[in-house]
Amino acid sequence: MATVAKTKVIDSDAHVIESEHTWDYLLPHEERFRPTLFINPDNPNQGHWVIGGKVRGHRNATPTQEQLRRLSAQVGRELVSTQDSRELSDVSQRLQHMDELGIDIQVLHNTMWIEPVTDVPEADVALCGSWNRWMADVWQQAGGRLRWCAVMPTLDIEAAVDQIRYAKEHGAAAIALRPLELGKTLVDPYFYPLYAEAERLGLAVAIHISNGSSAMIQTLRSPYDRTGGFTPFRIPTVMECGVIMVSEVPERFPTLRWGFVEASSNWVPWIVREVRQRFIARNLGAPPENVLKHFNVYVTCEISDDIPFVLKHGGEDNILIGTDYGHTDVSSAMNAIQVFQEMDDVSDEAKAKILYDNPRALYGL
Repeated sequence: MATVAKTKVIDSDAHVIESEHTWDYLLPHEERFRPTLFINPDNPNQGHWVIGGKVRGHRNATPTQEQLRRLSAQVGRELVSTQDSRELSDVSQRLQHMDELGIDIQVLHNTMWIEPVTDVPEADVALCGSWNRWMADVWQQAGGRLRWCAVMPTLDIEAAVDQIRYAKEHGAAAIALRPLELGKTLVDPYFYPLYAEAERLGLAVAIHISNGSSAMIQTLRSPYDRTGGFTPFRIPTVMECGVIMVSEVPERFPTLRWGFVEASSNWVPWIVREVRQRFIARNLGAPPENVLKHFNVYVTCEISDDIPFVLKHGGEDNILIGTDYGHTDVSSAMNAIQVFQEMDDVSDEAKAKILYDNPRALYGL
């Protein structure tokens, strides 16, 4: 099997699992919004957050021994992460594990905001602020090796803009938005102040699989999808990529960079074709030769994807890869970097771009 020459590696999709420590960064007047952790007594490995008297965020709690055995059997002991590493209560453990995995930098995404968290603006501001201050502390402890995507209190756009400024000053690489927020798609002018500030500060917009609409989650969720994430979370993320590229948003914010994370990448050729067809149908001139590059769009691939096919249609400059570190769902592949490096149907040049150059460009590292 071919192996890429030694290059720096950026894990474009890593996670942190929120813990009770996360909320120690609430401001004194915000303590009333502190979430309470609920652990299922029938299954101690399942946890949820109770916020405002309602069960809200899924915690993605400690993996079972069976899950750990399955993961470690893929490659070896380096696949078994510790709870302190997943929750970043011991940043040094995460950095040591990254060294074992051959990862130089991880870009951290949240776990709790995959679904709606609150419908109270003051609580939204408080919880996002606490999480962002927590990540700022982690970034400082990690000496720049752990960058992060700031969660946005979209119920209060003015406060969200303020948090973007804080995030930029404290190690954030992007702002995190869900493909559906407050019953709106991301091309709604409501979000323009966020885009303007992110563009001004050079931050990307990271759209990780998620859904900010409780009603749409219930509509899209299938009783036959045991993992529960394909239709309510992945499909809206793919949809939003196409929606943004055929909207006025890229023209209004021409240097804003967009990352679509953990939705795999096999859909890229389809979306590229659809966008090109709409250029022709709307008499917008010749379609761009490289659609993703034209719109500053980046997409994370997974090792189960047909990566040569994706690169053929999407180009080599806008595809990234991540491990989903910290999670144990179907998207998680802690050995993704090693497996990708050993692929013999992707050139060394493309590997170097996907592992380092492209995430560095997206996240402005």
